[in-house]
Amino acid sequence: MKGLVFTGNETVELQDFPDPQAAAGEAIIKVRASGVCGSDLPRYRDAEGSKGIITGHEPCGEVAEIGPGVPSGLRVGDRVMVHHYAGCGFCDVCAMGFEQACQNDRVTYGTGAHGGHAEFIKVPARTLVHLPDELSFEAGAAIACGTGTAWNGLKKMNVSGRDTVAVFGQGPVGVSGVVSAKAMGARVIAVDISPERLEFARQLGADFTINSMETDLIEAVQEITSGHGATASLETSGAGPARAQALEVLSYFGRCSFIGNGAPSTIDIRGEVIRKVLTIFGSWTFTKAEQIEIARFMVENKVDLDALVSKRYSLDEAETAYREFAGGATGKPMITFDN
Repeated sequence: MKGLVFTGNETVELQDFPDPQAAAGEAIIKVRASGVCGSDLPRYRDAEGSKGIITGHEPCGEVAEIGPGVPSGLRVGDRVMVHHYAGCGFCDVCAMGFEQACQNDRVTYGTGAHGGHAEFIKVPARTLVHLPDELSFEAGAAIACGTGTAWNGLKKMNVSGRDTVAVFGQGPVGVSGVVSAKAMGARVIAVDISPERLEFARQLGADFTINSMETDLIEAVQEITSGHGATASLETSGAGPARAQALEVLSYFGRCSFIGNGAPSTIDIRGEVIRKVLTIFGSWTFTKAEQIEIARFMVENKVDLDALVSKRYSLDEAETAYREFAGGATGKPMITFDN
C-alpha cells in the first residue's frame, strides 16, 4: 500500500508499505477520509519529519479485516472512526476511555505508529467507534480530532442558549467551535487576524467577527455584550496574546476552555481569574465515550460538518494539501480516497 511520510523540512513522500495484517484483537480499516490537522505541522516542519512513520491521526473508513478475538459487535464493512490512541488498556485512565493519558504503554497513531494517510490502517479493535449512517466519512474524520476537541471544550463549560461565546482562532478547530457553539444555542463571536478565516467563520454561522489586529478586541466585545463581556470563551490558537485575551473578554463568573497547543505563556491570575471569579478548563481531545456522544450530537442537531471541509485532496496530492495548509489556508483540508 501507499502511505505518506514527512521526510523533513516541509517535504513529504509517498512510500510503499506492506499491507497490514490483523493480529489478535486488531482490525484493519480501509481509509476513506483522513483529516489534515494543525498538530501535524510541527512534525511536517521538523528536520527529522515523521521518522518513517505514516502520518495522519484523523482517519475514518470501513472495516476491511478483523483479527481473532474481536467481539462480534464489530463486523467487516462497518463504517468507523478511530479513537487514535492506544494505552495499556488496564490502568484507571484507560478504563475511563482516556487512553491518551496512559502512563504505561501509550501509542498515538500517526505519531508513534502508522497513521491514517494511507490506504489502510491497523489499530486495536477497541479504539473503533461506529460512524452513524447520517455522517459522511469526512465528518467522521473531523470528529476524530479537531471538531471533537472543540465540542468537548464547549461541553465542559455547559454552553447553551444563555451564552455569548468568544472563539479565539479560526483554523479548523476554531471554526469547529463556532459550528458547535451555534448548535448548542449560543451567540458566537469569532476572533482571528485573518480576514479570510473570519469570513469563513461568518459563513459557518458566527454572529460577529473581530479582527484583533485591526480592532480593539476588548472594546468590541464590550459593545456586542452591552458592557458585560462574553460569558464563555474557547481558545484554540495556542498563541500567548490570545490566551490572555480569552480571559480579558469574559464577564464576571465567566468560563474559559483552553484547548490550543502552543508555547508556555503567562496569564493574569489575580486581576483576571481571581477578581472576576472565572472558571478555567483545560481540555485535551476526548474519551472514546465522548466521541460517541459527539457523533450523536451532530446527527441529532443536524450539524453540517461537511461545510467545514474547504478542500479535498487525493493521497497523491498530499504535498499540496500540507503546503497550502501550512501557508494558512482556510477551513479543514481532507485527504479522501475513492471507493
